[in-house]
Amino acid sequence: MENEKHDANGVSAIGEGSADTGAANEKHQTTDLQNTSSSTSVDEQPKSETASKRTIWRRAYDILTWTPPSMRWNPDKPPKFSMGLNILFGFAGAFTVANLYYSHPILNILADDFGVPYEKVSEIPTLAQAGYAAGLLFLCPLGDMVERRPFVLSLVFFTATMSIGLAATNSIAVFSAIQFITAVTTVTPQLMLPLVGDLAPPKRRAAALSIVVSGLMLGILLARLLSGIMTQYTSWRNVYWLSVALQYAIFVCLWFYMPDYPSTNKAGMNYFKMLWSILVMLTKHPVLVQACLISFFTAATFTNFWTVLTFLLAGAPYNYDPVTIGLFALVGIASMVCGPVWARYVIDRFVPLFSVMLGLGWALLGITLGTYTGTFTVAGPILQAFFGDFGMQTSQIANRSAIFAVEPKGRNRVNTAFMVATFCGQLVGTSVGAHLYSRGGWIASGSYSMGSIGVALLLTLVRGPWENGWVGWHGGWSIKKKSRESSDGKAAVEQRSELHRLNTNEQIARAAAANEDDVEKGEKHHDQHQHHHGQDNQEEVNATEAEKSLEMRAAEDDISAGDIESEKSKAEDIAPASALAQETQA
Repeated sequence: MENEKHDANGVSAIGEGSADTGAANEKHQTTDLQNTSSSTSVDEQPKSETASKRTIWRRAYDILTWTPPSMRWNPDKPPKFSMGLNILFGFAGAFTVANLYYSHPILNILADDFGVPYEKVSEIPTLAQAGYAAGLLFLCPLGDMVERRPFVLSLVFFTATMSIGLAATNSIAVFSAIQFITAVTTVTPQLMLPLVGDLAPPKRRAAALSIVVSGLMLGILLARLLSGIMTQYTSWRNVYWLSVALQYAIFVCLWFYMPDYPSTNKAGMNYFKMLWSILVMLTKHPVLVQACLISFFTAATFTNFWTVLTFLLAGAPYNYDPVTIGLFALVGIASMVCGPVWARYVIDRFVPLFSVMLGLGWALLGITLGTYTGTFTVAGPILQAFFGDFGMQTSQIANRSAIFAVEPKGRNRVNTAFMVATFCGQLVGTSVGAHLYSRGGWIASGSYSMGSIGVALLLTLVRGPWENGWVGWHGGWSIKKKSRESSDGKAAVEQRSELHRLNTNEQIARAAAANEDDVEKGEKHHDQHQHHHGQDNQEEVNATEAEKSLEMRAAEDDISAGDIESEKSKAEDIAPASALAQETQA
């Protein structure tokens, strides 16, 4: 009877083949029967429909999670982080984060088309920012728990599909709801940045991060520019149809070229404990707290400037039209193009704190020029747009380069803490800047930005580049990295997550010996007094089991596991031959 059912479904009979094949077919048949029926009392037609539905969903899941052979994870030969992949991540970041900003220049058009007052449509940007904040806090930390390729692809596909509703709906309530939902899932760039930290060699991490960060900044400005121009000459709905097309294009590109990467916490982690661990990190790593505070005050100047710039240029003495105001985004774009070059030749060569100071210096220069000349010459806002954005971007890249070294297995949570601080700074900058502009005009809002940059500079002076504690400059003032092979310049060999560790125990021993040599040479700072403050315990953070380092290797290493074994074999062959030669000579 079992064989008859199996034959009816077009599968070979259980009795055919060997006994092992028959047993395998029986197991397969039993599984099929369990999947297509919940009890023996249900008729055959519902069983077929259920099986068909499950097959469709299963096929969709298999397609979404399938990885091309060349992109699959191989611990013996990790994927190379190429420039093409770096640019793809930057492109994906740009036109993903753009979803949050398409509505900004066209709120008045949306109000007229939906037939609602301006106060109602003004809630749309607020909902987008709230959704993005929720995604940062509750979705981004999952990057430390799950495999990022299927996670990122799922979010991109979901966002693209939901965005169809933005272009098609005639209801402001539906539009607002979809805007919030898509904003929650638009955090994929914040999942790519920690992945870049995992894939890129530490000595080139800042340059790699700068390309993705530049993409994010470009996306913010391009969204406003494209939205304003397209809405003036076509329908605003075409803006969102373009967004849908770009999202699906990003999905296809990532599906083919995004490398697979295992979870950095294979044993699993409780979700709520993982969220709590973000707060714990802030108590353990002074460099992370310092970076978060600096980013908070720096980000406030960015949103303050771009919010009140429209008010300045639309009024006397300029009286520019919306298209001309939108073209100012091109100035910001020019500064962001320079970011990767600066990161390659400056940030990657010096300790991160020095690059942060330089970035804040550029920002302060731009804000000063723009604030006190912007009321009578357009050159002031242009210079502020260039130097302000350039300074903020380079300081953020340098801070990320430093904080990604403290928790190799928790970079997504580190990035979450950093981005939440940045996002809060943006909200404060928008609110306070607009309020001050209404009270005291352009100079009042600009003076607030100068004060914010001043506080950020003071925060950089609290801790030196080699300080391990919360306050102080122990270790000296040197701005040169002790090792170009690490991102923060401190370690001779940066120990990364278990997936990207050194190749052999011999290399670990060599790194330990190098550290001991540094101590003997006096290169390591020894304090003559006791420290009672907290410190970044790098050894505890980065400690991993030596055996696991044999299984995984760093992405930047050009030596494959096979080459290592080959070298070991050669060494073993040479040793007996050398001993025999010595005996012959004797």
